Order: sequence, then structure tokens, then C-alpha cells
Amino acid sequence: MTAKREVKIIGHRGGKLVWPENGLTGFRAVIGLGVDGVEFDIHPSADGELFVIHDPTLDRTTVAQGPVAARKAAELRTIALKDGKGDTVPTLDQVLDVLGPAGFDLHVEIKLDANGQRYPGIEAKVAEKLERRGVMKQAVVTSFSPDVVAELRRVVPRGRVLASINSKWAADLGGFETALRRFKAIPIDYFAVEKSLMKTTLDLCRAHFADEQLVGWVVNEADEIDEWLRQPIGWIDTDRPDLAMEIRRRQAAARS
Repeated sequence: MTAKREVKIIGHRGGKLVWPENGLTGFRAVIGLGVDGVEFDIHPSADGELFVIHDPTLDRTTVAQGPVAARKAAELRTIALKDGKGDTVPTLDQVLDVLGPAGFDLHVEIKLDANGQRYPGIEAKVAEKLERRGVMKQAVVTSFSPDVVAELRRVVPRGRVLASINSKWAADLGGFETALRRFKAIPIDYFAVEKSLMKTTLDLCRAHFADEQLVGWVVNEADEIDEWLRQPIGWIDTDRPDLAMEIRRRQAAARS
């Protein structure tokens, strides 16, 4: 009898329900949990430095306001995260200093600007940074935008590329199956589907991708973590990596 393949666990935004979102404190802490990967997000400063923050604006997660891309790097480095205990908006270099040596997967999501537009040339800039820092083999470069994903495939032809989708993006792209086929044609290595959407499309996803290529997100409550760790997928993305690791250990013990 073949042993059940273990579903991998990604700390979403470093584990934002445990530590300040996309902050160095959380990135340092999550290393000790034994996770299989960490996800974080990229925006550029006005002068082109790459920063790790989810939103295109500073309002929700920092003490400042306005578009990230309107601030120069020297200023962004001083802006404190809310409840960050001294954390400021980190640069990509700072995050790689912390996470790179851990050796696990780095899911690097390239975001759009405050108007929903691509940042010109950001895909190549991120790829160059990952190569120069020696972490490209750990990296999974990601986006919701098919245009960004296609450009990532072009600039990292031998790297790993992931496309994410939720109901809004599926509708904007002409329906889930149309979007799925568009991403698969790029081609992509992983397909990350918002959990409620994946519940209704899992069979379709499995018809197009191997189980280990599928990622369910964002899975945070104990019962749903337990459920999704039993599903025929490769990964879950969670804001509670501490809880997810505990539940996975519990499941493994029950099987042994």
C-alpha cells in the first residue's frame, strides 16, 4: 500500500495571523516551525528598489498612507508596520537575508500597482535579484495576472512559475475554465486556487494538473486545515502555519 503523500504547508505573508504581515519578525519566527515554504509579496519603490508588502498602498499594514510606489526607498525603509514591534517595511534583500539560508521554498508574488497595472520590467528585476542572491532554485514566482505570469515564464524559462486565481479573477478572465486553460498554456508549474473556488473546481483542476501542482489558499481555521491537509493537492497556503504544522503532525501520528 502506497503511503499518503504529505500536503506541504506555506506560511502566507509569513503567517500574518501570528506575526505582523510580511515583517521580518514573522519571517524569522516561521523558520523554526518546519514549514515547507513562505509566501510574500513584492512592490517597487519610486526609485526602483524591491520591497516586501502586500497592498499597493501603505494604509492597511503600516502607519503611513499612499501608494508604495510613490515613496523612495530611503523613506520606505523607515515606515513602521502596524503592531510591528519595531519592524519596518522590509526590502526584498532583507527578506532574502532571513529566509534564503532556511533552504525552503520561497513563493514570491509580484503584485500590481494601485491602478491594477503592471509595474514595467518588474518581472525581470525580481528574477535578476533571485538569481544574484542564489535562491532561484528555492523560488516559486507567482502572480494573479496572466500577463505577469507569461512574462515570468519568459524571464525564468527553467524556474518555477505559479498562477493564482479567485472568483473575481476567474470572472474577469471569462470564467474559471477559460482562465485555467489560459494559464496552463503559458505554461505554469503550480496552480493556486482560493479555497471556496477550489471546492467546486477540484475535479476540473485535477484533470489539468497533477495533484502536487495544486495549492489551496488561504486555509486558516483548524477544521478546514485538517480537511485540506487530507485533500489530493500539493500545498496549502495559511496565515496560521503554527496551527497547520501542529495539525499535520497530529494527522501523521494518527496514521502511524
